[in-house]
Amino acid sequence: MTKDIIARAGEQVPRYTSYPTAPHFHAGIDATTAAQWVAALPADEPVSLYVHIPYCDRLCWFCACNTKQTLRYGPVQTYLRALHQEIATVGHLLRPDVAVKALHLGGGSPTMLRPDDLVALAGRLRAAFHFEPDAEISVEIDPNDMDDARFEALARIGMSRASIGVQDFDPKVQKAINREQSFALTSAVVDKARRHGARSVNLDLLYGLPHQTLESLTETIGQALSLGPDRVALFGYAHVPWFKKHQTMIDEAALPDGAGRLAQFQKARALIEAAGYQAIGFDHFALPGDPLAVAAREGRLHRNFQGYTEDDCATLIGLGPSSISRLPQGYLQNTPATAQYERLVAGGKLATCRGIAFSQDDRARSWVIERLMCDFGFSPRRAEELFGAQGREIVVEAGQIAGEGADAMLERRDGDFVVRPEARPLVRTLAARFDRYLDVGAKRHSAAI
Repeated sequence: MTKDIIARAGEQVPRYTSYPTAPHFHAGIDATTAAQWVAALPADEPVSLYVHIPYCDRLCWFCACNTKQTLRYGPVQTYLRALHQEIATVGHLLRPDVAVKALHLGGGSPTMLRPDDLVALAGRLRAAFHFEPDAEISVEIDPNDMDDARFEALARIGMSRASIGVQDFDPKVQKAINREQSFALTSAVVDKARRHGARSVNLDLLYGLPHQTLESLTETIGQALSLGPDRVALFGYAHVPWFKKHQTMIDEAALPDGAGRLAQFQKARALIEAAGYQAIGFDHFALPGDPLAVAAREGRLHRNFQGYTEDDCATLIGLGPSSISRLPQGYLQNTPATAQYERLVAGGKLATCRGIAFSQDDRARSWVIERLMCDFGFSPRRAEELFGAQGREIVVEAGQIAGEGADAMLERRDGDFVVRPEARPLVRTLAARFDRYLDVGAKRHSAAI
């Protein structure tokens, strides 16, 4: 199986933060549909919010997010006025007693916002939506943005979780990806985030970067763990220059091959687990007492556009350009072009440009793929109870995959389907076997490992 993993490590497959995946959204789902779906949310349907800030004051060459660099704050102020309008529009559509359980500020760089703008944004959100008293407020932090005023603003908005990008501490690697950030700076930011209210700190690390070696990665892992993060996200660098042109600045000759990426992943995973962290899915880790680890042990783990989460809200409302919403009826996505987004929302309209409505087959396959990604297995009986004929069809498919012999990634164990331990690094490849859309159209994805 090890040889098979190495051979398949470079296969291009989706990350499965949604199903159906975003390349299969279409323009038949528009702003009118979006307004109807949002207005139809029942009062007892809790929601999570994602707010996208599509600006950075520097452009990291490894990044595949929807963002743009600006050295002027004027465009950010213009964008915030439009975002405030979208918040008001969506808030007006929702029933007033729909409760918000979680808010995630992402980007781009949310911490690029000036402190008063950060506080004003939180105020607009709380005025438009009903937040539960203990709602989680998570913020993506770029350490290079931070000063005392921004930390104080984060405390004022009630930040409870800080997600801090590290990537790698090796200066040669940092230069190659245009992300210079010292260990001393990161350490200071982690400490101040905790002192300003963050009950949980997540560090994002990358493997598969240019000039990374097992030795340099080992050093980075050691430094990162010395900061005592509550969670660690270990992502494989997604080299997609056909999608993000700035990645052409990265020297492809300096990137590891599939075998090298696998070796780096296995080394990093072993180091993190040896430090007492529980593996969560295929690329997250958490201290045993962290809510994410507890949810994983209890079978309550979920996966959304921010990765693995204990957030059990079936509804996610995305705000800002390119943001994706998941509602009971299907997915919605805002236009990714910031200027077009601003024009649309200025008139009190939604910025939805595409999406997809769920079929019963979509719901069944989404559940199976999420369970594979979160639990490394699923119950055939539960699939049939939840989805009837569609569930039975997928159970038959799973049986065929499990019957492929010694190289099968899936097996039957005590009546359930279980991913073989040695195949867990390839769980995305296995999930793709259940993806009915994968071969529709010419789509390109990132490497499996």
